[in-house]
Amino acid sequence: MRSDLTENFKITNGEYDLNRDLFFQPEEGSRRGQKLFTRRFGLDIRKYAFCNRVIDNWNTLSAGCIRPNCNTVNSFKKHLSPELESGAVQF
Repeated sequence: MRSDLTENFKITNGEYDLNRDLFFQPEEGSRRGQKLFTRRFGLDIRKYAFCNRVIDNWNTLSAGCIRPNCNTVNSFKKHLSPELESGAVQF
């Protein structure tokens, strides 16, 4: 799960040269700024795809783990470790 959340951080913060709207639908006007929603798909094959697998765990992370404290991948991993150990994120 740690690697999925790290990849999600990279996608949402523009580390990769791709359109993040292909994967996620961001919440408009969110105070947290990074809450994501899944898109609706007509096929069950997308049910276990990365974009659907990571959304629930991403949205349970604290606001301090997402922004503005984490500007780099390493700072995100540092803030993520205590949340994974405390059980805030379910596997």
